[in-house]
Amino acid sequence: MKSQVLDVTERIIKRSEASRKLYLEQMQAAFDKGINRRHLSCGNLAHGFAGCGAVDKEHLSGDVTPNIGIITAYNDMLSAHKPYEDYPPMIRAIANKYKAVAQVAGGTPAMCDGVTQGQKGMELSLLSRDVIALSASIGLSHNMFDAAVFLGICDKIVPGLMISALRFGHLPTAFLPGGPMTSGISNDEKARIRQEYAEGKITRAELLKGESDSYHSPGTCTFYGTANSNQMLMEIMGVHLPGASFVNPGTKMRDALNDFAIKTLVDNVHAHSFDRTMASIISEKTIVNGIVGLLATGGSTNLTIHMLAFARAAGIIINWDDFSNLSAVVPLITRVYPNGSADVNHFHAAGGIGFVIKTLMDEGVLHDDVQTVMGHGLRQYTQEPKLKDDQIVYEDGAGESLNENILRPADNPFSLTGGIVLMQGNIGRAVLKVSAVKEEDRIIKAPAIVFNEQEDLKTAFKNDELKEDFVAVFPFQGPKHNGMPELHQLMPVLSILQKRGLKVGLITDGRMSGASGKVASAIHVTPEAKDGGPIAKIRTGDMIEINCDSGTINVLNDSFLQRTPATKSDATQGLGTELYGILRANISDIETGASFIIT
Repeated sequence: MKSQVLDVTERIIKRSEASRKLYLEQMQAAFDKGINRRHLSCGNLAHGFAGCGAVDKEHLSGDVTPNIGIITAYNDMLSAHKPYEDYPPMIRAIANKYKAVAQVAGGTPAMCDGVTQGQKGMELSLLSRDVIALSASIGLSHNMFDAAVFLGICDKIVPGLMISALRFGHLPTAFLPGGPMTSGISNDEKARIRQEYAEGKITRAELLKGESDSYHSPGTCTFYGTANSNQMLMEIMGVHLPGASFVNPGTKMRDALNDFAIKTLVDNVHAHSFDRTMASIISEKTIVNGIVGLLATGGSTNLTIHMLAFARAAGIIINWDDFSNLSAVVPLITRVYPNGSADVNHFHAAGGIGFVIKTLMDEGVLHDDVQTVMGHGLRQYTQEPKLKDDQIVYEDGAGESLNENILRPADNPFSLTGGIVLMQGNIGRAVLKVSAVKEEDRIIKAPAIVFNEQEDLKTAFKNDELKEDFVAVFPFQGPKHNGMPELHQLMPVLSILQKRGLKVGLITDGRMSGASGKVASAIHVTPEAKDGGPIAKIRTGDMIEINCDSGTINVLNDSFLQRTPATKSDATQGLGTELYGILRANISDIETGASFIIT
């Protein structure tokens, strides 16, 4: 393996030594207690299986039959989660086939960020991750279960479920994906429609038709945003089955993979081995593999927050320096929208995650010596599932990319370095998704324009006020101020101005996520404005430089640091946001995961 990857791994192990030791001791102690139902009184147990059928009641009365707790984030407003509507009865039937029982332990909220973009509800999006972790933990706290299966895909949902899964790390665990919707209109066509609407060239009805033709059926949205970055992460970290992440819903392969996943989970329970538990699957090496996968595929910047949080749930302490050091040696090997024109269905057909793992392992940047739901070793994740007599059989995966415009080998990458870079300077620290930014747009030196809200930029654009190069600065969008909403309404305007020939950039303590586009955007700035960070001292007219190549963000006059930081009221009301003030007040800073439960 490359020495830099080994160095980062050893640094994480050393940094996490005390917290990881405590975590593993806690999980081992819980595992050593054995069958959880054995510790319930007869009254407890009777309540626990009162709703079951006679056969399941009989099985749960003893200590032999495994009971799988299902945590579901189903709702049918999320296209990605619509397939989960039928999963609980399906899982129960599969479990029974393999002489096990399954019960829905509980449900969690599941926001669709695509619905709340630019709306008041987006202020609850990041906070929902920890609410999901708490909700899932309530479900599993009944202590009826010998294993857990988690149903979740989208943005904050998988990270929230991961936090809970790791706090119940003594259980064998699996995550079941639902799969992406089939491809709709091309991503280039979708981008064209959005830009034409922003320029007033088409009507809202025409825009809605274009969006509907893109997001058209049950399944995960097909661009490589946070939801699909989550799926990549679960597979490369060994929590999904090999090749499971991007199989479309409603297919024989999807059904067979679900069957095989539950069979594998039951087998892991019967193995009675701590090595088969979630606590053993997620290790320091697994976390490094996840970071490498994120960098190599140009994945969502949201994971630079979420991974910090769920790693800490396992006693593992990582930071943005780890991402930066790994980015220097991890090649960017994929081009999936918004980093290219292909979608995740095209990526999967070109070789998918199996080829990604193979080529990165051959390059010496992935650890093979890890546990997975399949057992020991990541190398088996280079295989792909095949259907034979309606049963899953794993065979060798693609030995080479089937489309090098989408997926390349690590020795012939799109870029020698990863898709996300750490930015530092007198404004603070930030992250920037560089994978979609063209070479000529990676260095921007221009005066700042400070905006309060997204609508202010859109109004300035409509009034034809933005005629010169500028860096848009959006302070007071951090987790402690308003919950750190995503600011996607900025991208159509900034992209149009960039296309017209202007040099434009963005600096904010808010988020942009996996849909970050072709504009150099330094996001997640810390310290945030609410804490009096330097971003709150920037004024319109200050000359700013964003340099993606050197990884720097600076106001070109250090005297700005002597100013009194601006202030802004964080009072909020509407759509329940007023109920979350106490959570915002107690949230940790961005670089420790922006969490009010994991610090």
